[in-house]
Amino acid sequence: MEADTNNRRCQHCDSVVSRSFRRVFGDASNVVHRCRECDTTARLSRGSGAGIDPGVPDPETSPGRHGGSPDSLTASSAGD
Repeated sequence: MEADTNNRRCQHCDSVVSRSFRRVFGDASNVVHRCRECDTTARLSRGSGAGIDPGVPDPETSPGRHGGSPDSLTASSAGD
């Protein structure tokens, strides 16, 4: 039972993930390594949830990949 409790959380950000999300995006043991709270759909659909490097830039380490504040986008667009 304890292993199932540990599987309910993303290994990267500790967010709670549903059973169906674990089944679809997790690894062979239904462990989720990345989730929608800490990664993008593009990366998740290529295996990041299962711990696979998807070959798509990580939003936590690559500026402009869904990171930064929304205000910076608004300010830069206002001048156009």
